[in-house]
Amino acid sequence: MTRVISILSGKGGVGKTFVTANLGILLADLGKDITIIDGNLTTPNLGLHLGIPLFPKTLHDVLKNKAKISDALYEHESGLKIIPAGISLNDLRGIDARDLPSALLGLLGNTGLVIIDSAAGLGREALAAIESSNEAIIVTNPDLPAVLDAMKATKLSEKIGTKVLGLVVNRISNKRHELSEREITELTEIPILAKIPEDRSVSKSIAMKTPITKYKPNSKVSIELKKLASALIGRRIEYSVPWYRRVFSIFR
Repeated sequence: MTRVISILSGKGGVGKTFVTANLGILLADLGKDITIIDGNLTTPNLGLHLGIPLFPKTLHDVLKNKAKISDALYEHESGLKIIPAGISLNDLRGIDARDLPSALLGLLGNTGLVIIDSAAGLGREALAAIESSNEAIIVTNPDLPAVLDAMKATKLSEKIGTKVLGLVVNRISNKRHELSEREITELTEIPILAKIPEDRSVSKSIAMKTPITKYKPNSKVSIELKKLASALIGRRIEYSVPWYRRVFSIFR
C-alpha cells in the first residue's frame, strides 16, 4: 500500500519545502521508491531546491486534464522521483486545488511512498493536500505565532482523518525568546520528530540548488533530517559526527 504523507505548516516560511526535498533525497539514497510532489500550486519552489525548476509537463497540466500523472513524473539524478508544479502565472488559470486527490490516484500502488509539499496556511490548497494524504508532518519554528498555526494545522488534519505523525521544529537558534521543547509539545500535544538548528549553510545549499544533506551531510541540520527519515521508515540511517564536535560535547 502506498503511504501518502503531507508536509504541512500553519504559516509560510517555516521550511516545509526544505524538509520535503531533503527527506526525499535521504529516502531515495536508501533505495526507497519515493515520489515527492509540489502541492503548492500558487507559489511552487520544490524544483528550485533540487536544481530543476523547469519541466515540460507539471502537476498543473494534470489538473487541467492536459496530461496524465505519469507524464509529469521525473527522476532526479539521485533516483528520487518528483512531480513538479508549474511556475508560470498562466499555469494558475483553469485549475482547482480540490481536484488534487483524484489527480494523484494514478500513483497509488505504483510507488511506495509519496510526500506532498503542501501550500502554506490552511486554505484550499493545503486542505487538498491533507485530503490526499493518510499521514502528515507539521513543520514549525520555535516562536509562538508559528506554533499556534501548527496547532491549527494539526487540528484540521485530525478532523479530516489524516494521522499527524509529529512536529519538525526548524531554525532553532536557542534564543531566550524561543519556545522550549516542553512548551511546544504542551501546546501542540504531538511529539517532536526532529529539532533542526539555525544554520547559514542551509541558505547556501538552497542557492547552490543542492540539498543540505548532500552539501554538508555531517552537519547538525543533516543529522536531524536523517533522524527524521529514520523515524519515518523505522530504519536507522548511519551518520558520523565530526571529531571536534565529539570533543566539545565531552567538555560541555
